[in-house]
Amino acid sequence: MLKHSFLRVDDVAEILCISKSHAYKIVQKLNAEMKKQGFITIAGRVNKQFFLEKTCYGAAKEKEEN
Repeated sequence: MLKHSFLRVDDVAEILCISKSHAYKIVQKLNAEMKKQGFITIAGRVNKQFFLEKTCYGAAKEKEEN
């Protein structure tokens, strides 16, 4: 199985340089979006790939690869 396929709230807060409470709100928002798409979500964690796609980090990675 994939290692570290989910980010915890602490990880999101560190990556985005924001408070833990703000990171919780972002995780909840992303999980709600994933739930609407039919995915199963875990409270307090967000899929790493989805997080990267929804932030500037996903777009930057694609540019580096090209």
